[in-house]
Amino acid sequence: MKTTAAVLWGLHQKWEVEELQLDGPREREVLVKLTASGLCHSDEHLVTGDMPMNLPVVGGHEGAGIVAEVGPGVTEVQVGDHVVLSFIPACGRCRPCARGMSNLCEYGAAIMAGPQLDGTFRFHGRGYDIGQMCVLGTFSEYTVVPISSVVKVDKDIPLDKAALVGCGVTTGYGSAVRTGATGDGDTVVVMGVGGLGINAVQGAKIAGARYVIALDPMAYKRERSLEFGATHVAADVAEAYQIVTELTRGTLADVCVVTTDSAEGVYVAQALSLVGKRGRVVMTSIPHPTDSHVALSLFDLTLYEKQLRGCLFGSSNPRSDIFRLLELYQAGRLKLDELITREYSIEDVNQGYEDLRNGLNLRGLIRY
Repeated sequence: MKTTAAVLWGLHQKWEVEELQLDGPREREVLVKLTASGLCHSDEHLVTGDMPMNLPVVGGHEGAGIVAEVGPGVTEVQVGDHVVLSFIPACGRCRPCARGMSNLCEYGAAIMAGPQLDGTFRFHGRGYDIGQMCVLGTFSEYTVVPISSVVKVDKDIPLDKAALVGCGVTTGYGSAVRTGATGDGDTVVVMGVGGLGINAVQGAKIAGARYVIALDPMAYKRERSLEFGATHVAADVAEAYQIVTELTRGTLADVCVVTTDSAEGVYVAQALSLVGKRGRVVMTSIPHPTDSHVALSLFDLTLYEKQLRGCLFGSSNPRSDIFRLLELYQAGRLKLDELITREYSIEDVNQGYEDLRNGLNLRGLIRY
């Protein structure tokens, strides 16, 4: 079949929207007609090379839609089911999945390779086989994905809102709640309040944090963070340190979640300076792939038992946590409608990323 998709053909190039050939689903695969796709910063990292991937590739990894066709061996969903696509596949059988760490599923090793899990391609154009971001490729009205990336959801949940839990909401929320282990009465700092950070703010509030400090240089994002549960805002680390010191009488924060546009080595020391004894720093942002040095105080790390934790997909288990977050949304406790700042057509994907780079969106959304 034919489908219109946004393709990245080379580093530092614009997304090119064109008609591609899409093969049907093979064994344990599903054809999905997408309703919407979030514009996540991770796809911008493909453009800059901070997330190395074989090109060309159909972008997009945060989407939801309706099952249009199922391949051989698929029994979990049927045509007409509403589904969210998880950017990390979860097979449910490998050792990490069996230990409740399906965000670290062994299939995750394939998500930046380009082809499907069996090593072959579904998208084709200009005489080339074209990969799929995170084996999804949600910058296309139709896509073929492995069943391990599919989470069936209730039909009364708006799919344009459900799309956001395929990556950004779950990652941000989980950064504070699961990786950061935010507890009742904690003080939490969120460093960088974009598509991930705003959901870390939400997560900290829902987990019962007493104080949530949103740290971002952009006034717009600081103002919006107050709608999502931030109790205080700061424009830089020095201001955040002063606020946290006063609020906690010098004991400092329990958790600092780093959700900046990219992870820099210097941010580690800054985040560690904001947390107190046994404080937890959660590194969620994508770093530059060649960076191997960070700044930190080993003295603080040892004598105050401060902790530095890596975070992928918010340490979440997609098959349970995506559904749980949508239940929180239905209960009025998790904001999804308010996250969508602007909507775009697939033809306007480059404008969407221009707005993202300029800090105008909490989350831009492509609607099909």
